[in-house]
Amino acid sequence: MKRIVCFILLTAGMIVATAALAADQPVKGATGKEPETATFAGGCFWCMEHPFDELDGVISTTSGYTGGRTKNPTYEQVSAGGTGHAESVRVLYDPDRIGYKKLLEAFWRNIDPLTANRQFCDEGSQYRSAIFYHDEGQRRLAEESKKALEKERGWRIVTEVVPAGEFWPAEEYHQDYYRKNPLRYKFYRSGCGRDRRLRELWGEGR
Repeated sequence: MKRIVCFILLTAGMIVATAALAADQPVKGATGKEPETATFAGGCFWCMEHPFDELDGVISTTSGYTGGRTKNPTYEQVSAGGTGHAESVRVLYDPDRIGYKKLLEAFWRNIDPLTANRQFCDEGSQYRSAIFYHDEGQRRLAEESKKALEKERGWRIVTEVVPAGEFWPAEEYHQDYYRKNPLRYKFYRSGCGRDRRLRELWGEGR
């Protein structure tokens, strides 16, 4: 469905930047320390920027592609499912204002961790859920949170916990899509059944 929406937008005359964004330049956090990086995949990256942007201590979010084989992939290549990448979001955060555990909590409550190679209406390995850890501390916390959820909920979680590889920023028109195109974003999100399924899994409050 998302691919169809993108096609409609493009044929309607949207101006699309074809070059990938340059990698984020380091930005000092509020405490003067370098920010840390977290990377998550939860289906449509349009829908995964917003939850993290709302958190105090998050400096920036970037939509992109990771976990695949092709260098500098395009949206068309990734959405076709042949590159091995997952639509992902890279989160830069100030570790003195927000911890990785808090990011994990936000991640889990904005995905369906029970369905492999699919998130809501979007199907294929490019929409798989995954935690891409950047160091041993992130790996440990991710595994612990996954096991705790399985025990608490009685679930068998299929979300991957795997090492972070090269991250390729998505085309400019994908960045901050929910802010740039709020009506189209809401139409897609509602039509995809994302919030309905999240309420089923996590309850009204999430």
